[in-house]
Amino acid sequence: MEIVRLHLARLDAFNQIPVHGFVIKHPRAGAILVDTGVGWPTELVKEWKVVNRHAADALAEHDLSPADVKIVINSHLHFDHCGQNAVFKHAPFYIQRSELDRARKEGGVAAQWFDFAEARFELLDGDSDIAEGVRVVTTPGHTVGHQSVFVDTDGGASVMIGDAAYTSDIYRDVDKADLSTWPGQHANRRDWTRSLKKVHKMRPRAIHFCHDTRVLGS
Repeated sequence: MEIVRLHLARLDAFNQIPVHGFVIKHPRAGAILVDTGVGWPTELVKEWKVVNRHAADALAEHDLSPADVKIVINSHLHFDHCGQNAVFKHAPFYIQRSELDRARKEGGVAAQWFDFAEARFELLDGDSDIAEGVRVVTTPGHTVGHQSVFVDTDGGASVMIGDAAYTSDIYRDVDKADLSTWPGQHANRRDWTRSLKKVHKMRPRAIHFCHDTRVLGS
């Protein structure tokens, strides 16, 4: 299976970090999209100084279209991970039940982006297989229902870690990481640390980050 990185946005007000989504080219299930980027309300885009892109344009760079996406997995439901869910209203959205509950209670702009009338949620309660060789692993701490996506590839598993670690440096250093310029990395420090150590113990072959262009190999 091939993993393709999509460049979906840049958050200039937050350390100028990129926003990536990922496509898993699955031989039987079709294209599986992990996270959908930022949507388009003027106020939020201005507040975060978002340099935004349409998901369709990012997909086109890899000879794909939104119609090719058969499954969407949201690592979590913050605005920069579910903003263009409605582009894929034909597909089911795989999300932890606890994350959907959290995000609905918090409301806000993000809720408008993921909780539209046609949205079809596949609610998960813990680690789950999504397709052959593709599974989600719960990694709470950034949010209560955060999940990371593991894919079996030649030589071992690769993981799309979502916001369980913003950057490769944070992933590497775990509880010793300097988070002084990274507010919001965790909502619950204990759970966050436990989740990162859990991923480390799984020894993924490659770690892909939503907000860092570097890919770490074990």
